[in-house]
Amino acid sequence: MLAHELAKEFPIVGLDSDAADATRLLVERRLPGLIVVDADQHPVAVLPGSQILRFVVPRYVQDDPNLAHVYGERHADQLCAKLAGRQVKDLLPDDPRQLPVVDADATAIEIAALMAGAHSPLVAVVESKGGKNKNPPMIGAITVADLLDKLLPPS
Repeated sequence: MLAHELAKEFPIVGLDSDAADATRLLVERRLPGLIVVDADQHPVAVLPGSQILRFVVPRYVQDDPNLAHVYGERHADQLCAKLAGRQVKDLLPDDPRQLPVVDADATAIEIAALMAGAHSPLVAVVESKGGKNKNPPMIGAITVADLLDKLLPPS
């Protein structure tokens, strides 16, 4: 099975999109992450939900999860307030991993290997790169759930 056969339409957000709105989109659509595109609509990153949590949870709590126990629930309810006035590009890591983008002709194992190596819950699928276009347009995305659904044998 090839990427173009698995790809589905998927919402995108821009680098300059409002971070809180992007998070709402992720929550409301129950997405594993968001595909971030540049001004020309080419994928530049995948923003998994776990990266949003890395942004809103204080670093000292991430470094010592035992501190989460003493972090008051009143404060926990206000974690996402940190998203106010921020843009999607602010949520992306400083040292991005491999860009989770596959060619339309990528095989299921190539897709799985990229997802595993990039620790990404989804990949963007772009038109075949065989042409002269260095940044081919996105045709859809594949989530890890969709890929595993095709790979799992029937029960």
